[in-house]
Amino acid sequence: MRKWNGYQKGVNLGGWLSQAELTDEHCRSFIKRSDIENIRGMGFDHLRLPVDYNLVQNETGEFREDGFDYIDRCIQWCGELGLNMILDLHKTAGFSFDEGGTDFFHSERLILQFISLWSRFAQRYGRFSGRLAFELLNEVVDEADNEPWMKIAERTVREIRRYAPDIKILIGGYMNNSVTAVSRISPPFDENIIYNFHCYEPLLFTHQGAYWIKGMPGSFRMEYPVGKTEFLERSESISAEIERFENKIPDSGFSAEYFERLFSDALKTAEERGVMLYCGEYGVIELADGASALNWYRDIHSVLEKYGIGRALWCYKGKDFGLTDGMLSEIKDEILGLSA
Repeated sequence: MRKWNGYQKGVNLGGWLSQAELTDEHCRSFIKRSDIENIRGMGFDHLRLPVDYNLVQNETGEFREDGFDYIDRCIQWCGELGLNMILDLHKTAGFSFDEGGTDFFHSERLILQFISLWSRFAQRYGRFSGRLAFELLNEVVDEADNEPWMKIAERTVREIRRYAPDIKILIGGYMNNSVTAVSRISPPFDENIIYNFHCYEPLLFTHQGAYWIKGMPGSFRMEYPVGKTEFLERSESISAEIERFENKIPDSGFSAEYFERLFSDALKTAEERGVMLYCGEYGVIELADGASALNWYRDIHSVLEKYGIGRALWCYKGKDFGLTDGMLSEIKDEILGLSA
């Protein structure tokens, strides 16, 4: 499978220009140049920058020039420090991964607003194609939206290509960019398309106690690895609405083999279509115990490394998954040491 050089070891800047109160004070203070220096010092080769549409665009589609300044700043810092970058549109008008909704996928007005935003991004940043990539939209949720989403993606790529003919463009599938939905992504529109997925499996472990998972008890805890029988028994004891991928779990329980099975169809699809594969998010909630978290990172990293799949940890700080604060900061060096 083709390897995406320069995007092998990354980290997300979640909570800065997305999933936050986007006041000027927050945007100026949450991430500074010193943070980008720190990311470079930790050995990362790139970062993924999630951005919400309302940073740079209002509800009617008019642009907010001051919002672009923060993106400009990040691109400049990355350029000065030798980091590549992915610009990820985390939320668009009419749809966000955490609130759902289908308005965007069936509204020509909202689709045109989305395409207009990417046209502006391409005109403004297309010249940085040697060190910048575009991610069209974060985590489409429902399978029913996959087909209209693929049509929107093709229209958007065509518009971007008017101004950025060779920039890499990341496209993900449904079920929150599930690796199992990669085969449902359209065949690549050109040679610069990247297939994107996220991996937090098993979600029962990586999101244990997560308040935003419907049916997840705040007190629920789980270790990793765990046997298949125990995992299924504990899964049945709670009502959390999550996909458990039972058929991917080896009879012997969780191990690197689990990720081999989980990724197998995506790897086959990428190989057959000559497309590079990228994992834009993966991580463990800070409520997990450190030893278990490290075991999980070790297993998933071994498979990502084996197949040369580029990836970005979720996330640098905050958002309950911060690498530099909370529990994960205590095992940060061990996590970083798992990658070549």
